Amino acid sequence: MWRIFLPIEVPHNDFIGGKIPETLLNRPEGKILETVGVFEAVKQHGKYETGQLFLHSVFGYRGIVLFPWHARLYDRDVTPPIKPDPPGAHGSKEVKGKTHTYYQVLIDTRDCPHISQRSQTEAVTFLANHDDSRALYAIPGLDYVSHEDILPYNSTEQIPIQHELFERFLMFNPSKAPPFTTRDTLKAWQEKNHPWLELSDVHRETTENIRVTVIPFYMGMREAQNSHVYWWRYCIRLENMGNEVVQLRERHWRIFSLSGTLETVRGRGVVGREPVLSKEQPAFQYSSHVSLQAPSGHMWGTFRIERTDGSHFDVRIPPFSLESNKDDKAPPAGYTF
Repeated sequence: MWRIFLPIEVPHNDFIGGKIPETLLNRPEGKILETVGVFEAVKQHGKYETGQLFLHSVFGYRGIVLFPWHARLYDRDVTPPIKPDPPGAHGSKEVKGKTHTYYQVLIDTRDCPHISQRSQTEAVTFLANHDDSRALYAIPGLDYVSHEDILPYNSTEQIPIQHELFERFLMFNPSKAPPFTTRDTLKAWQEKNHPWLELSDVHRETTENIRVTVIPFYMGMREAQNSHVYWWRYCIRLENMGNEVVQLRERHWRIFSLSGTLETVRGRGVVGREPVLSKEQPAFQYSSHVSLQAPSGHMWGTFRIERTDGSHFDVRIPPFSLESNKDDKAPPAGYTF
């Protein structure tokens, strides 16, 4: 039995037994350890249920599963089987998507300040319900987690996760496994706000041991100066799969709109940061937004990465579509700001 210990007021977790990522093993010396739970077996098949407690295997925060999503994962690192081309064909570079399970989760707010250098405290963002198309609001502490990122555990606490939505969405039921069941408020919230939360496509590509994963979300349309403006959010994770320490220095985006425009964006770092990716802290995750005056488009680009000797290389950002839904959206229901 593997027990999970936690330094009081510090979310870096200390473990006994098991193969645990190095990112979870760092903790300040001299802290008193407090038991937070016991690890469970990782699911090799099937999916985790609503109410499953987990540790994020990369970022180390505590969380709880709200509900699963079935996304299409387009992985450019996977070589498709070679098939003979039909007569007259010129070959195809189409990347085939496969179904992959992601989860909508709540992040424990006690852990957010301590992971902020490696991951933004994720949030679902949406457009304000008025004429200012640039006004964005957010529901903080919501993240999308891949199945392989989950290290499941159990706890005897009735409120093991601190988040303002925890008790609104879940209730303790010791006769169930996991012992946290869905309240009607969570079911209603999911149904009403499905368009805001929906995850459909995930794109992934690796260049020189740096893997980039992109998840786009459509946010809705607003009218501005007698034209329509369509908004998307995109979440990006950079992950160092090797042993070499590198740093992200620049970004270079190409944004194509169905209206026929092609925009180039260059800049230092991402979201005001130039994160270092090392074996101890291999990943960085952030979200940003883009708007088009057309209902669809594409984005692609590169990140300029610097090695410790000062040399550089470019990491490809996998191309992804920006697709709009047919209906305009209203802000999420059942949440007051």
